[in-house]
Amino acid sequence: MQLKRLWFDINPVAKRQWQALLTQAGLMADEQVDYTIGLYDGDNLVATGSLYQNIIKCVAVATTETHQNLLAPLIKALLDRLDEQQQSHAFVYTKPCTAPYFEALGFKAVVATTHVVLLERGYPDLNAYQLLLDQRKVTSANAGAIVMNANPFTNGHLQLIQTALATCDVVYVFVVSEDRSQFDTQARLTMVQQAVADQSRVIVLPTNHYLVANATFPAYFLKDQADLAVAKEQAQLDATLFLRKISPILDIHHRFVGDEPYSPVTKVYNDQLAQVLTGQLQLTVVPRLTVDAQPVSATQVRQALAANDWATVKQLVPATSYHYLKGSQPHANS
Repeated sequence: MQLKRLWFDINPVAKRQWQALLTQAGLMADEQVDYTIGLYDGDNLVATGSLYQNIIKCVAVATTETHQNLLAPLIKALLDRLDEQQQSHAFVYTKPCTAPYFEALGFKAVVATTHVVLLERGYPDLNAYQLLLDQRKVTSANAGAIVMNANPFTNGHLQLIQTALATCDVVYVFVVSEDRSQFDTQARLTMVQQAVADQSRVIVLPTNHYLVANATFPAYFLKDQADLAVAKEQAQLDATLFLRKISPILDIHHRFVGDEPYSPVTKVYNDQLAQVLTGQLQLTVVPRLTVDAQPVSATQVRQALAANDWATVKQLVPATSYHYLKGSQPHANS
């Protein structure tokens, strides 16, 4: 057996072999990876594993080879790669039947659905995040939750919060922590905090790695380029993690989302939330705020900013966001 790195851009044969092996193993050929290795028996790819940042994913062994312990050299090579990159915390996204192998390597299950399990090892972990949430918990009879990217924070986001406040005595607003948007994490968090500074019943929290994150729902950040079948599976995992591991800590009974006329991936997420939360938590889909008969979106604001159209920006965002945007430049990421 020979271990090789797979370069999809320059080796289409290897990419086809990789896709076929994952399909044979009952996995989606999720191409959102930045490092892939394979074990070859001659010219035949018999096992593979990938990394996306600190996430081990797309791990598969050919059905003809399962009698051999091919996972060990694969996982060792991937963990060595993470060590080289000084990653002290790692996730693995795998099938339930493979989870015990990773647990034997020190990984702990974060959440599981019928088809996938998310495990982690290292620190800070889910326990640390749950402790952070518990420290921010407010006694409540009917707590609600909203998860938003706020890229940037708009009047639509503000209306969503106000709608939740009309129903709930406390509203937890989770701001996506991943730096994969035009505005970086701190900028988005600051805009949300400024907009709700006069609302003592609104608690603003980070999502860290556990909601709409690279580990739970990477397809969210691909938008129009995302594979919707992959997005559906990831959205189900993300929704299940919220239901089982986050909402009980804060005693959340109600989740609010905006309806989605534009993004197919966000619509998939809303649909999966509806399925997962049914009978467990109440889900309210709030109609989008409109201006001049057009739904307000963060995309519109970013387009107006790019055109230096501050009149339009002022129509679409609260005064706090407008002053923030006027006073600072976007923290752009590639």
